[in-house]
Amino acid sequence: MATKLDKPLKREISVEGKPYMLTITPDGLKLVPKGARKGHELSWNAIVSGEAALAAALNASLQR
Repeated sequence: MATKLDKPLKREISVEGKPYMLTITPDGLKLVPKGARKGHELSWNAIVSGEAALAAALNASLQR
């Protein structure tokens, strides 16, 4: 049986050799460079609805 997520869960991860803090909350995810306050946030609704994938595809097409 899985444990309900009722409070923030923080983990340090390394992305391309750089440390980041990943916070998983009941509202969504937040990824911030370690030592910083601002980062990227995604709500669970955006992930489930596909809105996050659509935004990623749009950004990729604009960067080309």
